[in-house]
Amino acid sequence: MKFAAIDVGSNAVRLLLSRVDSEGVDPVYEKISFMRMPIRLGEDAFVHNNISPEKVSHLVSTMIAFRHLMDAYEPIDFMACATSAMREAENSDEIVSLIKKKSGIDLKVISGRKEAKIIYSNRIEKLLGSSDSTYLHIDVGGGSTELILFKGGKVFAYRSFNIGTIRMLEGIVTKHDWNEMKRWVKSVTRDHMPDYAIGSGGNINKLFRMSGRKDGTLLMDKDIKDLNKYLKGFTLEQRITKIGLRPDRADVIVPASKIYYSVMKWGNINHMHVPQLGLADGIIHVLYKKHKESYI
Repeated sequence: MKFAAIDVGSNAVRLLLSRVDSEGVDPVYEKISFMRMPIRLGEDAFVHNNISPEKVSHLVSTMIAFRHLMDAYEPIDFMACATSAMREAENSDEIVSLIKKKSGIDLKVISGRKEAKIIYSNRIEKLLGSSDSTYLHIDVGGGSTELILFKGGKVFAYRSFNIGTIRMLEGIVTKHDWNEMKRWVKSVTRDHMPDYAIGSGGNINKLFRMSGRKDGTLLMDKDIKDLNKYLKGFTLEQRITKIGLRPDRADVIVPASKIYYSVMKWGNINHMHVPQLGLADGIIHVLYKKHKESYI
């Protein structure tokens, strides 16, 4: 079965084309193609509570292009979800209508709670082969951070916080915001101490590669702390020219590393799995489950 997922995030817009092989005992998910456009809707939404005509035009053009790619791929189903930036933009309803009119894509603006549920649909603990462990999943985006505490298929707690990389760059994350997330993490991990963190998002994937750790191994909290210090030692231009980071990654990776490290420190977690799965992957899992259940 072929599926497609669109994630309209605060930093970038992504299209995932995927195939699910359901012949075996457990379904096998294969990423066929992944595309990313760094539109940065959050730069407008978090500061002006509105998305500018220029960014709307760029977003609509991207969605039309994604529609053509999906038509060529011919998935049996697809879903498009928008997160923090579109949640806050006062003109989001107009944008959703325009995208529907121009591309035929029905874009759903989902809540932080729904976003966390879709991310959890990846059921990452099955891939890790350790369902007896307790995990704190940390997903950092441009506009929000989703935290999910779970063990063996049971979710103990989950919450979305308006702390994201674009918000931090714009200077609109307050001390109160940080303290609220800190109190929540300390509270939920007091009763259910996590054995590991799970990190998702483009920034943690890049930090993992920069750490030099081999695929399938664990990222340490010290790795993230050291990388944060290392990256802060360069100017934005130097991170692009000397380290080789993409311009749209070079600025957000520093606040992202601070968020991941802070959450791990508050939860007293030393080790992190980085399986490179996120919202788009979760959408694929949701679509597969829906179609599987329709055949029963």
